[in-house]
Amino acid sequence: MKILLFGKNGQLGWELQRSLSVLGEMRALGRPDADFGNPEALHASVCDYRPDIIVNAAAYTAVDRAEGDVATAHGINALAPGVLAEAARACGAWLVHYSTDYVFDGRKEKPYREDDAASPLSVYGRTKFEGEERIRASGARHLILRTSWVFGPHGVNFPKTILRLARERPQLEVVADQFGAPTSAELLADLTALALQHIALRGVGAGELVGTYHVAASGQTNWHAYACHVVAQALAQGARLQARPKQILPITTAAWRATAPRPANSLMDTSKFRTAFGLALPDWRHHIDRLIAELAESGNL
Repeated sequence: MKILLFGKNGQLGWELQRSLSVLGEMRALGRPDADFGNPEALHASVCDYRPDIIVNAAAYTAVDRAEGDVATAHGINALAPGVLAEAARACGAWLVHYSTDYVFDGRKEKPYREDDAASPLSVYGRTKFEGEERIRASGARHLILRTSWVFGPHGVNFPKTILRLARERPQLEVVADQFGAPTSAELLADLTALALQHIALRGVGAGELVGTYHVAASGQTNWHAYACHVVAQALAQGARLQARPKQILPITTAAWRATAPRPANSLMDTSKFRTAFGLALPDWRHHIDRLIAELAESGNL
């Protein structure tokens, strides 16, 4: 199996290099190696390698900045996935692409299913959904994996930001009226590898697995409770923090005043993925606690 990975230096791409390496030959490309602003070059990089699997972990994820940088976000999140899908179809490869809870407006009271209507609130959400649509329209064999609240030891993310702020400040304010399931980049990478292995074992019947899937850790929380859990776990590991859980104050989304609107409900129904691939999804706390323990062991807490 030949695998071509885009976005190798992101927090998900970093984990995918590990998880996918056991499946076969892999070429991993970062931003200097693959110009997502040059569709012809992007198409050529696929055709030159002729992979069996293309995994696209590259994305424009600066949600607030995207509101004023529409062209760049559109190129990376919408146009480039379409080009990769066309290239995948041309060389007979599968395309794995990652999308987001931000394709929904968050007004639903229950977890979102794959067949719920998309209604993105932000430039980021709209461009990610357009990328999905371009892949679906291409005719390429694909897995679109929608996920939420991704974190990991590499890159910038919520738990690492909360730990930094808790070291610097005696009191924090965190939004308490947005709900979701924090999902580890490590978990996503491992699930991707297992899904691809399942596809390989299915052989000619694997075409039945083409589609869009919701993939996130089980359970639910809100940003405020999430922050309190991170700080409590860090303190238990010996971290020297100014802010304690009681000093983390809950606020509303309206009080936060972010540039881009966020969905209030980011919970996703993962039953389709679990049934199709025969996999269980751990509670969100499992990988958060592992992350805190690993940061403590490495002296980075």
